[in-house]
Amino acid sequence: MHILLTGGTGLIGRQLCRHWSSQGHRLTVWSRQPAKVAKICGAQVRGIGRLEDIGQEPVDAVINLAGAPIADRLWTHKRKGLLWSSRITLTETLLTWLESRDHKPQVLISGSAVGWYGDGGERELTEDSPPVVDDFASQLSIAWEETAQRAEALGVRVILLRTGLVLSAEGGFLSRLLLAFKLGLGGPMGNGRQWMPWIHIKDQIALIDFLLHRNEAAGPYNACAPTPVRNREFAKTLGSVLHRPAFMPMPAFALKVGLGELSLLLLGGQRAIPARLLAAGFTFQFTDLRAALDDLSSRL
Repeated sequence: MHILLTGGTGLIGRQLCRHWSSQGHRLTVWSRQPAKVAKICGAQVRGIGRLEDIGQEPVDAVINLAGAPIADRLWTHKRKGLLWSSRITLTETLLTWLESRDHKPQVLISGSAVGWYGDGGERELTEDSPPVVDDFASQLSIAWEETAQRAEALGVRVILLRTGLVLSAEGGFLSRLLLAFKLGLGGPMGNGRQWMPWIHIKDQIALIDFLLHRNEAAGPYNACAPTPVRNREFAKTLGSVLHRPAFMPMPAFALKVGLGELSLLLLGGQRAIPARLLAAGFTFQFTDLRAALDDLSSRL
């Protein structure tokens, strides 16, 4: 199978390249720095700087994961523009390319996030639940999904990944927490009651591969473990795994003053359940947070 990836050099993309390369698939990564792709993703992975470089070579599937990190910097007007263009504008470019193809891919698996729902409070959120809060993160994910879904009009099946907080020792949100926790300064954010939908990187890769090979798969899927936890429990468990205390709370007002609108991402949450994945027969390797963090602990 020939698979085209955007965001192939990111946390999830790198792991997908390793996984699919080992299975013998042919991989092409569309990147701003194509010369670095082979070093980051593997010697067998081809990097391209323009979609036109593929020519009319058949592509069987497209995995669209590109997007600037949403929580790395304050949401200034300029940063919001970058977050928008790195997702929606890039996906529009991908659609234009798909439209020009004589032989179109069978499936487009496109990124999204559980932030699509907004701050869900105590509500259990399945793929059938509507968005509950109209904040920037929700608007961004909604627009990203709507843009990707336009590929259906071209005869391409579209799968939408509403990904939770990915647990990995190679980067992601865990890497931003580690220093504080290792110094004994970790703890809950705000009142610590907000729900955190998490997923181990191994399950994230496995479920994408699972959906890729299911011909009937389409529409949104919550890509998170079936056991979300509250922020307070997450902090306590991470502290325990690292053998550090986790009792230093970060007051909500301090987050709001320091981070502005971005604080909504940390003080809100989603009690998201992967109802459609479970119904399709996908089996999670990690459903217990402690077991997931223990699996990563030696590399944290």
